[in-house]
Amino acid sequence: MPFARTTLAFMVSASVAALYAQAPSAARLIGTVTTINGNTLTIKTDSGAISTIATTDSTRILRAEPGQKDLSSATPIHVQDLAVGDRILVRASAAAGPNSYTAQTIIAMKQSDIAQKQQQEREDWQRRGAGGIVKSVDPSTGTIIVASGTHTITIHATPRTIVRRYAQDSVKFDDAKTSTLDQIRPGDQLRARGDRSPDGNELNADEIVAGTFRNIAATVLSVNAAAQVITVTDLATKKPVTIHFTPDSQLHRLDPQMAQMIAMRLKGAARQNGVPEQAAARPMPMGGQPQQHSGDLQQVIQRAPTVQISDLHQGDAVMIVATEGSPESATAITLLAGVEPMLQASTKESQSLFSSSWSLGSGGDAAASGAGQPQ
Repeated sequence: MPFARTTLAFMVSASVAALYAQAPSAARLIGTVTTINGNTLTIKTDSGAISTIATTDSTRILRAEPGQKDLSSATPIHVQDLAVGDRILVRASAAAGPNSYTAQTIIAMKQSDIAQKQQQEREDWQRRGAGGIVKSVDPSTGTIIVASGTHTITIHATPRTIVRRYAQDSVKFDDAKTSTLDQIRPGDQLRARGDRSPDGNELNADEIVAGTFRNIAATVLSVNAAAQVITVTDLATKKPVTIHFTPDSQLHRLDPQMAQMIAMRLKGAARQNGVPEQAAARPMPMGGQPQQHSGDLQQVIQRAPTVQISDLHQGDAVMIVATEGSPESATAITLLAGVEPMLQASTKESQSLFSSSWSLGSGGDAAASGAGQPQ
């Protein structure tokens, strides 16, 4: 989940910014502690650089809780209280050498505090989250209509609602940028967190994350497990697409019996005359439980066995949610194998069902699941 980086955002608040206004020439670094040797820290900054931070008796070190808006309740600590994995913001004097600094002020967030906050965030996204495919957006009223299977939800945003948008080439919530409602488009995947109405049809959003993603139904052409890449033939365009995988990508394989059950439902819906297309994407009851909305297939996918890239073979049918990427290349968020019966029943309706059921991996739900959720 993204929180490890985004929790340091409070440091740009007015009270914290004042610390840095005192010395315009000071260096400012944000990163994660990788080693500690006496009074010297090594950190990996969020830009990927490795920097050495020396502390002195005059270095001010404060421990802040994730989500703090100022330093009024921050606790003074010593360098010995820091640990590998802690997140820190450093105000330092001018560099003493290449990537070498002497710290004037360090504001730290303990790894354990961040982990606890992450868990709370995940649970809140699961409890108060909802999402689906954007059908319409009205920025003037702050209203977004999303479809989740056959169910629609009205999302209400206010000026206080946090809105983020996924980067075009990334599945990581860390890379999602602050955005606005007018950048959300019909067809986008969207996840929102907030208070829902008693009937579940409306949600007052505290936070929204959205992005434009691709839904690809394909057959596998080749597999390069060492490079974490597969090449597939897109069944819609009949052209090859290179699919890249990251540690955040999720790969699952449906049980053959479950795939057949979903396919039978798709066939039945497709045979009905005059039934809207989305009827084929009705949620499927599982295990004798009462029928729910689009969360059903999402639960099926999450419970399906995970697989490795090496478990895929030429000719396998797959459905993929991926980054927008380019026509020739994309990065996988979720791959579902074992879908041959579904695609034989209806490729279009299978994609519709799949696209409204996945979690924003490495945000909307990356925050909700730890990948993506908006990990």
